[in-house]
Order: sequence, then structure tokens, then C-alpha cells
Amino acid sequence: MRLDIFLKLSRLIPRRTVAQQLCEAGAIRLNQALAKSAREVRVGDTLTLKQHGRRTTVRVLDVPLKPPTKAQAATLYEILAVENDEEEF
Repeated sequence: MRLDIFLKLSRLIPRRTVAQQLCEAGAIRLNQALAKSAREVRVGDTLTLKQHGRRTTVRVLDVPLKPPTKAQAATLYEILAVENDEEEF
């Protein structure tokens, strides 16, 4: 599944266009590498998102085949770390 679609379906980011903009700005990393919005996300991948002065690191637990419910969306990932971050990504 594309990274931007996963971010939207998991509700980590509210809209796909916002996810695409964050990818273009270099605010999202997939397995420690800068990620483009079309990059494939797989189970076990680590995502690091930087937004609003906060760095959030999550591990992908499941990639849905169809749009999940709100309750199911929270089970798609595991939060590994949340840090306040004023430094460059």
C-alpha cells in the first residue's frame, strides 16, 4: 500500500494531500530513509513523522485491504516513541 494512503487510513494524518505534502517536505521517514508518498508500506516497517514540533515513531502492524473503522485504524500501528523536537529532522 502507498505510504500516503496508509497514513490517511491509519489516521496518523487527516488527509492524503497533507500526507503527500509532508513527504515532499521531507518530514516523513520510512525505515530511517526519506520517503516519497508512493513508497510501499509493509508490515514491520518503521515510520517517523515530524509535525508541529513533535517527532512520532511508529511500527506498522497491519496493512488493511479495505478502509478500516476508527477503532480498527488504531490497531494498524504501534507507537514506539513520541518526542518534542526542535532540531532539524
